[in-house]
Amino acid sequence: MELFKDKYTPALIDQTGELLHQFYPALDKAHFRDLVFAEGWEQAEFKARIRRITLALTEVLPDSYEEALHVLEQAAPQLRGVEYLFVPDFIEVNGLAPEHYELSMKYLAVFTPYSSSEFAVRPFIERYPIETMKQMMEWTNSENEHIRRLASEGSRPRLPWGSKLRSLIADPTPALPILHALKQDESLYVRKSVANHLNDISKDHPDLVLDLASTWHGQHPHTDWIVRHASRSLLKKGHPKALSLFGYTQQDAVHIGHLELARDTIAIGEELEFTFDVVNESGQPQMLRIEYEIGYMKANGKQAPKRFKCSDKMYPAGSSKVATKQSFKVITTRRYYAGLHTITIVVNGQPTASATFVLEQT
Repeated sequence: MELFKDKYTPALIDQTGELLHQFYPALDKAHFRDLVFAEGWEQAEFKARIRRITLALTEVLPDSYEEALHVLEQAAPQLRGVEYLFVPDFIEVNGLAPEHYELSMKYLAVFTPYSSSEFAVRPFIERYPIETMKQMMEWTNSENEHIRRLASEGSRPRLPWGSKLRSLIADPTPALPILHALKQDESLYVRKSVANHLNDISKDHPDLVLDLASTWHGQHPHTDWIVRHASRSLLKKGHPKALSLFGYTQQDAVHIGHLELARDTIAIGEELEFTFDVVNESGQPQMLRIEYEIGYMKANGKQAPKRFKCSDKMYPAGSSKVATKQSFKVITTRRYYAGLHTITIVVNGQPTASATFVLEQT
């Protein structure tokens, strides 16, 4: 599997240098390449490589910030994708001074349709919070979905790969007008960002998000989609108010029967297959969110739970058979430890039937 950092091949750097040279003939392509691949490059991870390229560009582009931005602006339509995050990063590195603020805001919007400015805008929020949140509010009115998305994505308090916006983690209210402005956006790309932003907030201020979700829910199909997607972490945690909002009430007349594992022992790298019956004795169809929780054995000999979604639908009266499986294939984001594990079926946030199995080293 190719890592993001491996996108920065010598060919890509040479192509970038050649392209920029067309718009700035004084650019020393060989020097640019040498600066990028200088000592320490091999050890650098993705974001460190972005910054290395940015610093190399700073060295070979015009000394004038405005002139350098103009060169990048001409090349930007041909520098599309995540590997060209060094273009907006140039603004973060070189444009934070007060005298550059207006120019930096202009070019963050110029570059974001090609390679997102969501990371580069964050230091401006921290240094100039009032001015930058006002600017982002203006971006919500853009005709370009990428610029509208930048307003939401750039102000996310816990943006993956991005620096945490600690002031907005503590108090997210300055960003709420942005989310309100985009809550019926016609672009799914924008709506996903709004939902992810609210999901970020829910990790620190669940009641705020639930109050907002209750207010928004039922206003518009686009908004309903956002509210549902934004509540996913709260639903996963079984938050009663979130479950109630979407019709998942506690079901005394529903229980899980015949939880059966295909095997009591599996090896790391294999799959655990299991079945169970959803028994609805209410006499009425019931909206059920069915999840299962794996209690993973950790290095300290204790179990740590991780919840997975199984189904989310209306279950008829009577008994319904469910069959599914969980993979224990080796992945980079989870380390498996041999030992006793637990599986628990969760219905509308309530743990029900459980079983145990042993995970063995291969």
